[in-house]
Amino acid sequence: MKQYAIGLDVGSTTIKTAVLDNNDTVIYSSYERHYSDIKATLASVLRRLLKQYDNFSLMVTGSGGISVSGWLGVPFIQEVIAGVEAIKRLIPETDVAIELGGEDAKITYLTGGIDQRMNGTCAGGTGAFIDQMASLLGTDAAGLDRLARDATIIYPIASRCGVFAKSDIQPLINDGAKPADIAASVFQSVVNQTISGLACGKPIRGNVAFLGGPLHFLPELGRRFTETLKPEKAIFPENAEVFNAIGAALSGDTVFTAAELSARLDELSKIAVTEVARLPALFSSAEELEAFRARHAKTKIPFADIAKHSGPCFLGIDAGSTTTKAALIDTDGGLLYSWYGSNSGDPLATVTDLSLIHI
Repeated sequence: MKQYAIGLDVGSTTIKTAVLDNNDTVIYSSYERHYSDIKATLASVLRRLLKQYDNFSLMVTGSGGISVSGWLGVPFIQEVIAGVEAIKRLIPETDVAIELGGEDAKITYLTGGIDQRMNGTCAGGTGAFIDQMASLLGTDAAGLDRLARDATIIYPIASRCGVFAKSDIQPLINDGAKPADIAASVFQSVVNQTISGLACGKPIRGNVAFLGGPLHFLPELGRRFTETLKPEKAIFPENAEVFNAIGAALSGDTVFTAAELSARLDELSKIAVTEVARLPALFSSAEELEAFRARHAKTKIPFADIAKHSGPCFLGIDAGSTTTKAALIDTDGGLLYSWYGSNSGDPLATVTDLSLIHI
């Protein structure tokens, strides 16, 4: 008979774990980024658990869960089903659940029958999108949340695609918009994307639960959701960041021992695991690489020594949305000086600094 129930949620960017006792109470949980090295992070997470728990049921879920299930011979449950199981058991008053993950987003309607909606292959409006936008402001997701606390203006920002969003954000940065306002606007764009892209006109009413790592760790994102939706009750449950892992733990019935799972991890460490077909090398030999270099070396920009130059010269500046480029040439087209760097959100100051100091 099992002593504990363990659920693993292997997502696109993180691995979540939940350990339940015989009363279905969460006694341990973890939330870790795997940085695309699922195998190593999984081994670390499980070996840490195996030191504390011996006899347990185990089930895995998440977008990377099928692979893990195959590697270790552990039962798999689809993440939406696992999430609904946790909702029904822990927050049964929920009418609608909104969940944001690293690269996916879900809305689950529970009242009047289950209606589940999930984004496609695009990660717009998810945790990865928030990370990308935070980098434009020189911070991370947590820093973006701290900035948003002082916002006074919400700007329209596209969130369907990170490229479009950057095209909206960079001009705001260059024009001197407050970072706090940009941060809150990024969160509002996530709200708009979730409602328009997933709800598609179906009302989000009643008691609304907010789940997943971004909504758990970023209170200002949750505030943008609640101010926009104005639900009868906003539910931010404890352990919201590992809710699907809890659902997997509640659903598991295959019992393992620590020794058994440890042996499977030992075998896994000996196997080279790859999930993608590798492309052939760009160059098949050193000779082929040298031929490539020789061909491309035939066209070269003429360089000139600025220390020996006298007479007129010409300065060209390319002030782009995110970077500034400069080239100084002589009358023969020889390159005397070049520079490439970030404009740090202030193109004028960058060009002024370049003109006065570097040249």
